[in-house]
Amino acid sequence: MKLRSFLNSRAEKSPYWNPYAETLPREQLEDLHLRKLRALMEYAHHASPFYRRKFQQAQVRPEDIKTLEDFKKRVPLTDKSEFISLQQENPPYGETGALPLEYVAFHSETSGTTGVPLGVPFTSYDMERYGESWIYGYWALGIRPQDTFYFAFNWGLFGGFWSAYWGARRLGVRVVSGGGQNSEGHLRLIQRLKPTVLLATPTYALRLAETARGLGIDPGTLGIRYTYHAGEPGPCSIETMRKQLENSWKAVAGELYGIQEIDAMAPGCPTGTGVHMNELNTFSWSCHPETGQEVAEGEIGENIVTSYVNSAQPLLNYRTHDLVQRHLHCECGRTWHFLKGVVLGRSDFMVAIRGVNVYQTAVENVLGKIAGLSSHYELVITRDRGLDEMTVRAEPVRDVVVSDYGKLASGVEQSIREALGVRLGVELVAPGSLPRYELKTKRIIDKRPKEVRRILDRG
Repeated sequence: MKLRSFLNSRAEKSPYWNPYAETLPREQLEDLHLRKLRALMEYAHHASPFYRRKFQQAQVRPEDIKTLEDFKKRVPLTDKSEFISLQQENPPYGETGALPLEYVAFHSETSGTTGVPLGVPFTSYDMERYGESWIYGYWALGIRPQDTFYFAFNWGLFGGFWSAYWGARRLGVRVVSGGGQNSEGHLRLIQRLKPTVLLATPTYALRLAETARGLGIDPGTLGIRYTYHAGEPGPCSIETMRKQLENSWKAVAGELYGIQEIDAMAPGCPTGTGVHMNELNTFSWSCHPETGQEVAEGEIGENIVTSYVNSAQPLLNYRTHDLVQRHLHCECGRTWHFLKGVVLGRSDFMVAIRGVNVYQTAVENVLGKIAGLSSHYELVITRDRGLDEMTVRAEPVRDVVVSDYGKLASGVEQSIREALGVRLGVELVAPGSLPRYELKTKRIIDKRPKEVRRILDRG
């Protein structure tokens, strides 16, 4: 019993959920990836009509892959649009599925930002592995089995927070589901049941804090010790958002970068400056979004991901359209690929304004440092005479009088120009007039003609 108590104490203090896997030397990681990729190709070729056709068209077989470079260069890229098209032709999963329906234990769907959602099937094995992915980030933040989780969102077809729940069950914490509560209802439950961990999108966590203050409640007195977030840029992406969350809740804020159809694939780094790709569950690399050529370490490129945890619907060399800056080393000691700043933008929403590439998170970081602005804003993309333009629509805090809006807007415009080297339009709107969201907040409003967006998406 003394030995067990000693080992449990050592595990409690470790910053790693899986010390061996999270610190595996790069050479060993790459050897492991090569073996797993070849096995996955064998499985996909055997089980999926989609991949059999893909491999045949590319004239590649699993046994042709001798190195990781072979995999990157010879295995064709895949895209969400292909999967959606095939699922529409033959629902629910069409040729994208690799197993009979009786093996599917859970069905979820993406939010359908392209207009049509993607169906995502999970086997019981997929659910277990997907849930485990969350624990690396929970543990690194300091969350332990003795904690109580409060889930502040509606349970629906969105798989992201369902998988966060699977992870919570795997960790062994007490779980409280907010279900269909409104913001005041969530706060009353938190007051009564005393959870220590709040799970929500970051903007909704800020909205809850704002609602609490409106009710005369200091959110920092409610006993929340950790807030954990996903679904949109959060505390590991935007320093100012992390400060807002931590100051509001008097808690430590963490973030996970995931894509529903792939995995909860990148837990937050304890440094608070980015995330680490889970290299037990995924293989990833970065390429130029237009040429497909791999970019060097530290350069911005599109995150290309292969998932090892999707046996019901395999994903190989999958285009995420997320722009990341990949590094091989991190001061926290993890050897898994480090994505500094998490997602810097989208390849389909990276806008070149007069020769300058403008990324969503870069604008967010500027806005968060300006006194007088709230955390609510939109980035509106338009096209004028063949050139893209971006306008920032933002809400001032309620203390700012309307007569000062012009001065504040000029200050915002100047701050963006000084930080990013480009002039963006700035429009201030009345407090409370921009939409509020409980799940993913829609920051990008693309008003370019549809034919322009189709051309860019194909690129």
